[in-house]
Amino acid sequence: MPAKRYRVTLRPEERQELEKLVSTGRRAAQTLTQARILLQADEAQGIRRSDAEICESLGVNHATVERTRQALVEEGRSAALYRKPRSRPGHVKFEGQKEAPLLAGACSPAPEGRQRWTLQLLADKLVEWHVFESISPETVRQV
Repeated sequence: MPAKRYRVTLRPEERQELEKLVSTGRRAAQTLTQARILLQADEAQGIRRSDAEICESLGVNHATVERTRQALVEEGRSAALYRKPRSRPGHVKFEGQKEAPLLAGACSPAPEGRQRWTLQLLADKLVEWHVFESISPETVRQV
């Protein structure tokens, strides 16, 4: 077994909190998986599990186990368990006044020969109106 770069050694109270978190099961699935990874990676119990064993028992990727251990060692339990907030906002293309033409178009009568607007028609109109050089129907849908 190769030497682990980030070793997890939980204090008894930390282990107890993680076990309680997992046993209640009232968290996001990712949080519960991260907690299970930390519990299985804990070396304070005297049991050494390899990353491969942890991956197989939890059905996760090796990189997930490594990242979780690294987050615990470098940033603490909270960083290891919970997702980080997005570093940038979601719909970057639609900042400021660029959303207004989309709403106006979607609320206007459908083009001739159509019963309603489609995402593709709205995306094409935004390009036609020179709001964007290009935009995908998926971006329109998300907004």
